Amino acid sequence: MIELVQSALFTALLAQADPGVNIDIGTADNLAGGAVGAFLTTLIVGAIMVAVAPAYTERMMADVLEEPVGSFIYGVLSLVAVLVLAFVFVITIVGILVAIPLVLVAYLLWAIGSVIAFLAIAERLIGRGDGWLKPLLIAAGLNGVLTLTGVGGLIAFCIGAAGFGAVLKSILR
Repeated sequence: MIELVQSALFTALLAQADPGVNIDIGTADNLAGGAVGAFLTTLIVGAIMVAVAPAYTERMMADVLEEPVGSFIYGVLSLVAVLVLAFVFVITIVGILVAIPLVLVAYLLWAIGSVIAFLAIAERLIGRGDGWLKPLLIAAGLNGVLTLTGVGGLIAFCIGAAGFGAVLKSILR
């Protein structure tokens, strides 16, 4: 009887050591997926912006370059306010109908602001003498590479916050 209990205990411990199910998704997969998403978002949103509203894009790029720290602070504080508001709305259950559109609009404005900030950096790096294609590709590449490095994701967040702040300031003026 003791041997049976020992055998069952050994089998249970062995199953815990190697359950045979591997659900681990590697950090490299997450970073690569995030980098591809950041690259494509910047490229697609940027292409739409320069095609539909090039004057607005240029004006916002100038705003980000004129006052980057103020735009960054405004962007971070606005993001915190949106998250707190969304959390409060979700807690009330009925407010979920308000929280979902709020978060979607904030995400769209964040994407626009991030593209504007990265385009401003790309324009400073290579200029825009040949048109928008090179700055768009450089901006998308910068966002993708920064996101890919992991730690650079924090820098990409800061750049996006500056653009987000500039866009919100222009809307709320």
